[in-house]
Amino acid sequence: MGRASRRRPKRLAEKLLTIRQALNLSQSEMAFRLGCEGELTANHISKFELDRHEPSLPVLLSYARMMGVSTDVLIDDKLDLPAKLLSATKSNSIRRSAPRGRR
Repeated sequence: MGRASRRRPKRLAEKLLTIRQALNLSQSEMAFRLGCEGELTANHISKFELDRHEPSLPVLLSYARMMGVSTDVLIDDKLDLPAKLLSATKSNSIRRSAPRGRR
């Protein structure tokens, strides 16, 4: 007897790609920022984003913590990533020069 495969989130890959793009990171940089350098490579990130592989639970937790959201937001197809959070993240990644006189 075979086992039925478990249900997979349909929007997870899309959400993970959106997060990386909002942070303006390459796939290699994303692997490093997730704190799993020994386990993850750019190839792993690519496979997550193309829905070829699912990240482990600790990796999902790292994505959620990085964005300050619950893992529910990543896993639940009915929930969207917060638009406000993503736009704030984009602007925070822009390097700004120090105000004049404070260099």
